[in-house]
Amino acid sequence: MSTEKNGLSYAQAGVDIDAGNALVEAIKPAAKATARAGVMAGLGGFGALFDLKAAGFSDPILVAATDGVGTKLRIAIDTGHVDTIGIDLVAMCVNDLVCQGAEPLFFLDYFATGRLDVAAATRIVTGIAEGCRRAGCALIGGETAEMPGMYAAEDFDLAGFAIGAMERGQELPANVQPGDLLLGLASDGVHSNGYSLVRKIVARTGLDWGADAPFTDGPLGAALLAPTRVYVQPALAAIRAGGVHALAHITGGGLTENLPRILPESMGAEIDLSGWELPPVFGWLAQEGGIAQAEMLKTFNAGVGMVVVVAPDRAEEIEALLHKAGEQVYRLGHVTEGAGIRYSGALA
Repeated sequence: MSTEKNGLSYAQAGVDIDAGNALVEAIKPAAKATARAGVMAGLGGFGALFDLKAAGFSDPILVAATDGVGTKLRIAIDTGHVDTIGIDLVAMCVNDLVCQGAEPLFFLDYFATGRLDVAAATRIVTGIAEGCRRAGCALIGGETAEMPGMYAAEDFDLAGFAIGAMERGQELPANVQPGDLLLGLASDGVHSNGYSLVRKIVARTGLDWGADAPFTDGPLGAALLAPTRVYVQPALAAIRAGGVHALAHITGGGLTENLPRILPESMGAEIDLSGWELPPVFGWLAQEGGIAQAEMLKTFNAGVGMVVVVAPDRAEEIEALLHKAGEQVYRLGHVTEGAGIRYSGALA
């Protein structure tokens, strides 16, 4: 004897296909606003097409980068302030691309969640589109995954994938020499690294995300969610002006570990820590966490989000160009013979 079983649906298992379709429709205007030369198709296909020749390249080398936002997401989820986390996602990828000398062309995102909230997801992807707009690249595709049982209902994760290109022979770093000057571009806060330590420090203080930030106006959570600065357009302008030998995106590992990545093995750098003022958020974190200077320089950007290595005879011109593009520029130091990063002075 058989017993009839009630039929189940995907929606009853926790996956709403209609919500996913609604999200695609909701984000199409934001994605369309990022269109640039080379884009051949919009969202909705099985793949995205891009024409390198239409983008102006004759003998291109492709450059790829992928990244996420780390545990900064936890603050965005807990506060509900999700509008700018997408800018972080794009910035972490495209700032890496430009360090290779590449122009970011297009971007794809991966968004996974326990339960798809179309309104919140639209805000997140609109932030991704804004990051793409700032970088001059197109948002041409992505994936939304509703995964009940893998994530709590309100939780989500993000990953980003950026593709850029340069003409053959234009790769960076190139021709780095002892005596080259290091120009630091100011960060807009903590950016997207070190947030596991940030969250531990905040927990130690007993403050909640809605409390007044001790280091600036407004709530603590919102202040710590200041988005990662997108350096692409000023950096590309500096590269095209000539005299730029390398760029370093100051992310996890800080100045201590990121600068050596762009220097020849036989070279190092001398950096004067008194050359810039430590932003208030870092001073607060250092005080509340009892963080030593060496740890600050290895964990956080400490106020410098990008370093541009320039020939000494082009430094003033490049510095002026970057200022005109809206960047705050610091003279950090110079490249030296002998490996290793040597600091003088103190963060203050």
